[in-house]
Amino acid sequence: MSALFKAFKPEEINSDLPKKFTYTFEYEPDEFCLLAAKKLKKHLEEQQEWEHNFGLEEGQKGKVIGKMFGVLVVQNAQKELGYLSAFSGKLANGNHHAAFVPPVYDALSEGSFLNIGMRELAILGKEIEALAPNNKVLKEIRSTKSANLQSQLFDEYHFLNKAGDSKSLRAIFMDELGQRPPSGAGECAAPKLLQYAFQNQMKPIALAEFWWGASPKSKHWNHRGFYPVCASKCQPILKHMLTGIEVAEKPE
Repeated sequence: MSALFKAFKPEEINSDLPKKFTYTFEYEPDEFCLLAAKKLKKHLEEQQEWEHNFGLEEGQKGKVIGKMFGVLVVQNAQKELGYLSAFSGKLANGNHHAAFVPPVYDALSEGSFLNIGMRELAILGKEIEALAPNNKVLKEIRSTKSANLQSQLFDEYHFLNKAGDSKSLRAIFMDELGQRPPSGAGECAAPKLLQYAFQNQMKPIALAEFWWGASPKSKHWNHRGFYPVCASKCQPILKHMLTGIEVAEKPE
């Protein structure tokens, strides 16, 4: 049994399960997601394994970065009901933390092509700045290297669905929208949660995401509030991942 699966206590299950999976782009969290989120929020308040500046404590070091967290209510292979937890992007400068599902692809692993490529870009950037700030050729070389690195990264992300069909991030966006994926696609909480569930023979029941931290200036996310999954990065991915799963209709 997966250590990341957190089972609900029998006395916490007081009603029938939702008949359809959450319409993630507009929803009200059901009681199971509310329970899972309550438990995750308690963990965030009490854990001391890592430190991240969410902007909630005065005088804390580091840049203030609020985070979207997600909970996925699931049934495991033993028909036990529980939940999985995830965060969007990186947390405390890392991809792996206890209690959270891993990324779909770990671009931060030691010796990864991304780390090597980013170091090469940094060196080239310093050369341009120091030796030839107006050299258009060097700038074009750096731009091309950066674009190729991003394309290679997109090809490393592969997403599963209920049937076990795998599809690359690039193929998902090209087939659905005829365009390249946006930067950061595939790193949100919802795809991470569904990927882990499918990899571990768990049935997705319901999903919810909430914001943890100070409100960013460009958004109106409030600490502890629930919000829809982002459409620009996640909609094509979730369309593939939820193939074969009955999803609730968009609320009127």
